[in-house]
Amino acid sequence: MFKKFLCTLSAAKRAMPFRGNLLKFGLLQVSILLCGAVAAPGHAQTEPYYQGKTIRIIVGFSAGGLSDQWARMFSRSMPKFIPGSPNIIVQNMPGASSVVASNFVYSVAKPDGLTLGIPNSSLYLAQLIGRAEVKFDVRKFEWIGTQEKWTQMLYFRADTPFKTIGDVIKAKEPPKCGASGLSSSGYILPKVLEETVGAKFNIIVGYAGGKEIDLAVEKGEVVCRGHDIASHFGREPFNTWHAKRYDRHLMQDARTRDPRLPETPTIWEIMNEYKTPQVSRSVAETVLTANEFGRAMIAPPGTRAELVKLLRAGYAQGLKDPELLAEVKKSNLDIDYTPGEQLQKLAREVMDQSPEVVAKVKKILAE
Repeated sequence: MFKKFLCTLSAAKRAMPFRGNLLKFGLLQVSILLCGAVAAPGHAQTEPYYQGKTIRIIVGFSAGGLSDQWARMFSRSMPKFIPGSPNIIVQNMPGASSVVASNFVYSVAKPDGLTLGIPNSSLYLAQLIGRAEVKFDVRKFEWIGTQEKWTQMLYFRADTPFKTIGDVIKAKEPPKCGASGLSSSGYILPKVLEETVGAKFNIIVGYAGGKEIDLAVEKGEVVCRGHDIASHFGREPFNTWHAKRYDRHLMQDARTRDPRLPETPTIWEIMNEYKTPQVSRSVAETVLTANEFGRAMIAPPGTRAELVKLLRAGYAQGLKDPELLAEVKKSNLDIDYTPGEQLQKLAREVMDQSPEVVAKVKKILAE
């Protein structure tokens, strides 16, 4: 109250003609100092939370893949649109198809808005079927956004005898496909085909990421892989493979054929051909909801609402950054943005499944 009085008094003195009164001048100096002391805390509070801070994006896969590429693009674009312009670094934490990274973001990282994650799109499946290694609840993550819808495909080496899914169904020996984990598309797509049309696969699990699986295909360790369409047409080694007719595309899980795969049937067409029962179709729809998540960005549960709001805005605006858009165009990537609020709702809905569906999903994803 006394400080407020002096501030008022000093203002009044400034309004009066200056008479050279030393006492008045001294009082004015004291009041100015006190007013500054009052104003200082208010000024400090206006400093942006992220000023001088560093955000980590934890990528659940090894370096070089498309998830890693997107994380690094966001590390350059998002700081421009977050007040305080924080530094953003990318840390790769591969393992169990991003379950290791997701466990870290969920239970180890502090909910201070300084740790984000980019997990597998089908992360929820590991929780839905009760994997022991899962230490998270996808419904409690703070979902920041996704820049794409994840449509997937199954490719084979062209020098194998498999030209259609029908060839796989009739094969005496199941083809070997590579996968990073039990919730990866490399594992899920073959398993969905087993459930819906009776195709059999020998799935080799444990690769650190897509880069390692593609190398295993070149070495002949495996002959097929399920992964997302954007990756297949956005980088090497696939551009070279296509030029040399090295691989063959047998199936895609989009509702309609992707323009880049006009000759490749969708799983829905294949299920129609083989008259898949409705219960198996329902399971396929549940499993393939992963497409809606894409390469989503998440934050730890409990992150303050105002920080989540800043991160979501920075993410959305970062997707419009000219430099990011130039990189997207150069890499032939797609942008199909979904805000975090919608992903938050989807995470709750996809976990609300009947016991019958959960049992079926468990069966097709069992080791």
